[in-house]
Amino acid sequence: MKWDVAIIGAGPAGLSAGLYCARAKLSTVIIEKMYPGGQAALTDKIENYPGFPEGINGMQLTENMKQQAEKFGAKILNGEVQGIEKQGDTFYIKLKNETLEAATVILAMGAQARKLGIEDEERYIGRGISYCATCDGAFYTGSPVAMVGGGDTAIEEALFLTRFASKIYVIHRRDQLRATKILQERAFNNEKIEFVWNSVVKGIKGDPMVQEVIVENVKTGEQRTLSVDGLFVAIGWVPNTGIVKDLLKLDEQGYIITDENMQTEIPGLFAAGDVRKKSLRQVVTAVADGAQAAVSVEKYLDK
Repeated sequence: MKWDVAIIGAGPAGLSAGLYCARAKLSTVIIEKMYPGGQAALTDKIENYPGFPEGINGMQLTENMKQQAEKFGAKILNGEVQGIEKQGDTFYIKLKNETLEAATVILAMGAQARKLGIEDEERYIGRGISYCATCDGAFYTGSPVAMVGGGDTAIEEALFLTRFASKIYVIHRRDQLRATKILQERAFNNEKIEFVWNSVVKGIKGDPMVQEVIVENVKTGEQRTLSVDGLFVAIGWVPNTGIVKDLLKLDEQGYIITDENMQTEIPGLFAAGDVRKKSLRQVVTAVADGAQAAVSVEKYLDK
């Protein structure tokens, strides 16, 4: 079978694209290697998605998106894409045990958390280091933890951790946060949160679990040790563009370059959501990208 469109990734961008494509009566398959919802599904409460004045749990929101796309006929397939080729007017999407054919492809692989890049980081993943407070916060009930970062994600997750942890050190390399003002106010007013300004993580100690985090002041060079049971990291994202790095032109950070219609340099190949070069990465912009990509696919096929 040759699909009208294959969508790689089932986060908000992919699910939105799937909904619009399927509703346009295009044969649509959405390929997801993990679970539908992407990073948004791991967010405890999304407050800035229109239509939910009290906020909504990320997993619930993305589950609703999944059901809506499936309602119109989109098929969600669990599998990891290992490569994409185009021959003539057909794209070949290579999975581990099969190859799918499609007339068009929408890339919606999203991005993954950026790591600290320090010694022993890999060894402590799952042993005190986490990149998802929503996933792992409950493991640290009554314990002190640290959060690295100063953007929206870091402060949102630090606030989430106050439900469980006895204390949260927020380590930030600057002397002011990048998070939105409303999140900053909540964090500054929460007695469980202590800020460690102008500082970076230099080392981790503990056996076999994290017990201490060594931080260094970037201005004075002074080091201090924080006694914590967990270290959460939220310092940005790395786009999941490995499968197309030899196929498409990427920007200096590895994001896919598209036009305003989500079209890449290859006809019939589109990109949407956090994997794309853009100025704002939010659920609301991801679903907008997905809708635009789907409309562009429909017009491309009509030609």
